[in-house]
Amino acid sequence: MPELPEVEVVRAGLAPAVTGAVVSAVEVLEPRSLKRHDAASGDFETLLTGARIDAAVRRGKFLWLPLSGDERRDGRAVVGHLGMSGQMLLRTPDHPGDDAHARVRLHLEHAEHGELRVDFVDQRIFGSLAIDRLVPTSDGEIGGFSDGVTGEWARLVPSQVAHIARDPLDPAFSERAFFAALAKRGTAIKRVLLDQGVVSGIGNIYADESLWAVRLHGEQPASSLSSRRARELLGAVREVLGKALAEGGTSFDAQYVNVNGASGYFEHSLNAYGRAGKPCPRCGTPMVREAFMNRGSHFCPRCQRRR
Repeated sequence: MPELPEVEVVRAGLAPAVTGAVVSAVEVLEPRSLKRHDAASGDFETLLTGARIDAAVRRGKFLWLPLSGDERRDGRAVVGHLGMSGQMLLRTPDHPGDDAHARVRLHLEHAEHGELRVDFVDQRIFGSLAIDRLVPTSDGEIGGFSDGVTGEWARLVPSQVAHIARDPLDPAFSERAFFAALAKRGTAIKRVLLDQGVVSGIGNIYADESLWAVRLHGEQPASSLSSRRARELLGAVREVLGKALAEGGTSFDAQYVNVNGASGYFEHSLNAYGRAGKPCPRCGTPMVREAFMNRGSHFCPRCQRRR
């Protein structure tokens, strides 16, 4: 499943191509991919056709493209969630349109880049696109990552994303609030790391990697962590996410690719996730996998003993 580094790679690839572009046409090939669009707010194709895209923004694993052009579009954005298999691929106008998993196509006119196309491709149809209203951020800070591009939308966030906490790489991320949340929760630390109301974008893979890095068992109660250990964990999360971002994200199959169709490479650097039965890179003890929330937790039984 695409996680924060994967989605940030997609956002960064889209940004220069879509910022300032005008949507010349929209093709909805699969209505189910608009399941999170509120039809009462207007027809998706009608609202989007003719709109100007002002930026590409991300919070956690959500992407959005702020719109402008007239009163129907001002204060709104196209919100995208990649789900399990979603991709947003940049295409030239003459690229073959025979992709069986293409669900929505946006045809763009850009003053510098000319004609472009963005294909929303989603094999399993768990992802979605929607046009949503923008609301003020709860802390008054910028809504998310946007390459420093600013506008009236900068301190706004789509209503569908407003409940999602900031991620650890966000400049407006509150360490104080994060540490306070850990101190109040007696639940397993891994569950807290995956709680989108506390911190966004970490996901199962990077939670396992971060916990391994600081020798913490995923079932260790969050409230049992000392201030020093909590800071070590946050530092490890940021380091793991930053490294994955630099390497293009994690790719285990062909379903995650960036806007140019290239897969990520961080899978070659994993220390814990997917390594059940293999020696721990630190102590050599065979790694184990245990069931966790319909997924799996991977850890070293020697290095990561529950205290």
